[in-house]
Amino acid sequence: MALGVPSESIPTVPNVPVSPVNSQQRNEVVVLADSDTRWKWGSLIAQQIAPGATLHGRLLRGRATPTARQLQEVGVEPDSLYEVTAAQFLNEQVLNGQGTGESVVGRGVIVLALVGGAAQAMLHGLAHTWNGATRRPVVVTGYVGVVYEKLTDGLLLRAGADVVLANSAHDADRFRTVYAGVGADPDSVVETALPFLGGEPYRPSDERRFTVTFAAQPSAPADRRDRLYLLRRAADHARRHPERDVLVKLRSRPGEHTTHIEEHPYQKLVRRLPEQPDNLQLVYGNMGEVLDRTDLSVTVSSTAALESMHRGIPTAILTDLGVREALGNHHFIGSGCLASWDQLDDGHSPTADPGWLSRQGVAVEGDPFAAARERVRELAERPVSPPLRTCYTPATASGYLPGILARHGLDPKGEPLPGAAAAAGPDRDRPLRKAVRGSARWAYRSGVQRVAPLIRRLGEL
Repeated sequence: MALGVPSESIPTVPNVPVSPVNSQQRNEVVVLADSDTRWKWGSLIAQQIAPGATLHGRLLRGRATPTARQLQEVGVEPDSLYEVTAAQFLNEQVLNGQGTGESVVGRGVIVLALVGGAAQAMLHGLAHTWNGATRRPVVVTGYVGVVYEKLTDGLLLRAGADVVLANSAHDADRFRTVYAGVGADPDSVVETALPFLGGEPYRPSDERRFTVTFAAQPSAPADRRDRLYLLRRAADHARRHPERDVLVKLRSRPGEHTTHIEEHPYQKLVRRLPEQPDNLQLVYGNMGEVLDRTDLSVTVSSTAALESMHRGIPTAILTDLGVREALGNHHFIGSGCLASWDQLDDGHSPTADPGWLSRQGVAVEGDPFAAARERVRELAERPVSPPLRTCYTPATASGYLPGILARHGLDPKGEPLPGAAAAAGPDRDRPLRKAVRGSARWAYRSGVQRVAPLIRRLGEL
């Protein structure tokens, strides 16, 4: 399905009764994602673990549902793609034969490319939907990038999937330790790599201007003053080096949201610069294409650093605001890439440590996805599929789990609540509902990016 549709015009569930994905083939993959970055991870993972499979994309409706522009930037065109609620997605996964036969995707794969709470809700919902089934799809989940916070919380919310992907040997060891310590299945963890690591190896060129790319992040740092500081330093670097181009690579346009909330977009902060140098430019687009012309990659802790390191591009992890867990740059301790803007102004060009790269799943030899493909194949060929078993249940987490499920319209058993279940049927008022949802999203994003900062400033008076 082509994605050439206007921004904010992502198809919703068609105006017909919700029907299962029409397939009884093994080479079917459904990716459920809740943001642009998770769609990128999930769709690329699907291509790696099930090459050549038919790809069905489902976007979980919420505050960060990607726009058509964001999806186009990812560059993956699925065979079907539209927005769904949790209840609608579960309704699509109903098994044939009253829950005793083949899944609607045969012995295929479902990739949950979701934040932890949403993953937990979908695991409970799928377990309820498939209760009593003899065959079901293989359920895969994981992380879209560097895991530098909420390790235990995020892992236990993903426990219960057949396969939990770890992006490096370092992560795989940590994940298995946590699962073994709480009685979850450590064998569900499978080591892979980030699926978007690729591109041509870096080669300096005298045929183009030296280019410095600052990969901005929505929430690292989150403070307005710190973000303005980093922008000013990028502008200062451009002034000090008029022979260089300095790019500020932005994740989203104003009004769009990604995985994390961005209260202080650089697009607005740039107006506070006394003067914007001619060789400083704010850019969008696919990160890989931007790295194609990058000679020095700079960031606080973005996963883009791993992409540039993988290619051999000199990469700097900024220390100007400290090396702190809150920023995520502590993850890069030992990489050899920690540096400040002062050092970069003086010509420093960091080189990543090969041993550190190997442990982090960067620039590894061989096929990092072979083990995951084999595991998925083995699970898909089981004569009988065991039920999904989450770590959290109403008996083990009665004060935590119900709230997570309720946020996604599910009761403690994983069954859609009455209102959510009704919404899973035909969307006959789709144009009106779509207009209301669009207005609600605009109001939410305006509140985050305009009203909330104003209230905080008033509170400081």
